Amino acid sequence: MKISILGAGAWGTALAIQAAARHELLLWARDEDQVREMQSSGSNARYLPGAPLPASLRLESRLDEALAHAREGLIIIATPMAALRGMLQQMPAGARVMWLCKGFEAGSGLLGHEIARQVRPDLRVGILSGPSFAQEVAAGQPTALVSASEDAEVAQLGVQAFHGERLRVYSSNDPVGVEVGGAVKNVMAIAVGIADGLRQRAEAAGEPGLAPGLNARAALITRGLAEMLRLGLALGARTETFMGLSGMGDLVLTATGDLSRNRRVGLLLAQDLALPDILQQLGHVAEGVYSAPTVLARAQAKGVDMPITEAVVAVLDGRLSPRAGVDLLMGRQARAEH
Repeated sequence: MKISILGAGAWGTALAIQAAARHELLLWARDEDQVREMQSSGSNARYLPGAPLPASLRLESRLDEALAHAREGLIIIATPMAALRGMLQQMPAGARVMWLCKGFEAGSGLLGHEIARQVRPDLRVGILSGPSFAQEVAAGQPTALVSASEDAEVAQLGVQAFHGERLRVYSSNDPVGVEVGGAVKNVMAIAVGIADGLRQRAEAAGEPGLAPGLNARAALITRGLAEMLRLGLALGARTETFMGLSGMGDLVLTATGDLSRNRRVGLLLAQDLALPDILQQLGHVAEGVYSAPTVLARAQAKGVDMPITEAVVAVLDGRLSPRAGVDLLMGRQARAEH
């Protein structure tokens, strides 16, 4: 199969490394200097250092060449959510396109499939998602993903493109649920990072009883899944999707994994670092920071209660301290679990 991956960040590069041995794989980067550096060094030192690029992988900085390469195959958009709309507008008519970005679009509040329906209804589209850190995928460590589309052929193309010995890919016909899970889990990872950061800070001061512990982490993950499910159902998703890879699986990984950028944001907020300084320190996009307000706005428009999301947004905006955000959640009135 001819595949073009548009975006040479960590995740796009990792998938290119895994699929290059089985397919005619082209990896596109907007920055011509980055492409030249990758060609000369044989690696993507900027975004995925230490992972060698296969000799068969074609690198390209011309978008028209990248689109022509996979015109009859599969195009993968591996940019941040903010760039998805612009990339979709440049796709060839009727192309089969999947994306990797997770979140709601800032401003419009739309998910990826809603953006595609609005700007390019002629495209055959889907999403590739699930619990995955790029470094582990590039290294060939076992990982499972989900390929989701209302178009069964597109969902199966995602499976055929990336399913292999070290990377399992399941199919789904619920792109709404898969996209909601991918968006909300980033917000919840910030919340869990804040709680864990407060615990680490209290332990370092010799006062572990004055901060959230592992019990709080379990509660945040569980109630975060409940928020994810409520919003997903309101938007037309199916319950079982949130019990799978793109729901519970991605939430657990992103909220607890040391490689999670969104979790890292929460950990640093708990140390009283300013958000601009945190983002500069990360050096990569942490989608939860940008999607949290949009997730909350979409939930409020649907009448969906999302108290953890609301607390995260208040902390990110500086209206609440991290500790006050946790206290606010713990002080809510008792209610039935379901």
